[in-house]
Formats: sequence, structure tokens, C-alpha cells
Amino acid sequence: MKASTFDLIRHGEPVGGQLLRGSQDDPLSDLGWQQMHDSVGGHKPWTRIVTSPLSRCQAFANKLGEDLSLCVDINPMFREISFGEWEGKSVKELMKHDPKALRNYWEDPDNHAPQGSERMSDFIQRIHTAWEALVLEYQTEHTLLVCHGGVIRAILTHVLGMPSDRLWNIDVPYANVSRLAYHHFPDGGHTAQLKFHQARFSQD
Repeated sequence: MKASTFDLIRHGEPVGGQLLRGSQDDPLSDLGWQQMHDSVGGHKPWTRIVTSPLSRCQAFANKLGEDLSLCVDINPMFREISFGEWEGKSVKELMKHDPKALRNYWEDPDNHAPQGSERMSDFIQRIHTAWEALVLEYQTEHTLLVCHGGVIRAILTHVLGMPSDRLWNIDVPYANVSRLAYHHFPDGGHTAQLKFHQARFSQD
């Protein structure tokens, strides 16, 4: 039986603070860099690093890869969901100008998506496909995935068998850390266990 570990870390705070940014490519702020370094601490056991292509993830992943002499796999399938015309706006701003639209989106995102956005069902399917491919490829590795809040929520609901409409019920703060442990069977099946969530590697 093979065993693998997957650590998921959300990017730190980007320049501009707390906004709806999916495809908007803001870099990490100074605070965001510090949040990432604080979360990782001295705990660096990884044999693989995979990252979203967006700079708020990729810049830290590249720096960590240099420090650990590891190649970084940039995987566009793990980019964040696009919020279309809501990109760059804060929840507070949307609540002020169109609270009904925001509420409808949280309750039924496919039928009330902002113009130009990625459908939630398409996003979830994209992440599920990318995740299963990653699990299959790295069956004996300790992999770090540097990605986004929505991506981590989609992975956790999938692995834990939660309904996809409960995605927003999972809190994923900046620089949040989650760990998933897998056991792989010879027939191709596997089991998965969430070891921790909302932690820091330095506390492990």
C-alpha cells in the first residue's frame, strides 16, 4: 500500500486587501508574504510543490522551491474562480449597492452568477478533475499545493463527501493550512483523511 500527503496552503493577503479577486492577478502584500512565512515556519518536508499560476501563489511557491531546490509545477487548473464583473470589488461594496444579487449568488451561484464569471459548477468540476489527477500522479510524495480559498473549499468538500453547495461553509483565511493524508490500494482505490485545517505548519 502506498501513502501520500498533500498540504494545501492559501496565499497570504494580496495588495489591495480583502476583495473578490479570482482572475485579477494582484501580488502579495508585505503582510501577505509575512503570513506565508509564518504559516510555513521551519516545517519544510515537501518533495513536490504545485502552484496556481496567479502571482499571489506562484511568487511564494517559486521562492520556496528555490530554498528547497525543488522544481515548481505551475498548474493553471488550480487557478481561482473568476468573479466576472465583480472582480476587484469588496463584499462590503456589493452589500451596499446590490445586496440581493450577492445573497442570490451565495445561495444559488449557477443561476445568479455575475456577468462574465465562471459558472460555479464548471469551477467545481475543474478542481475535482485537477485534484484527482494530482492524487493519482503523486502517490508516494509529500506535495505542497499553493492555491486559493475557493480551490481549497472545492477540494475539501470533494474529499469529505460534502454537498458542493456547502462550499462557502468552510472558512479558509489567508495563509490557511490544511493537510490530507491518502492511502492507495493496488486496485487503484484510495482512502483520504483530513488531518488538520486552519493550522500552521510551524505548529505541527
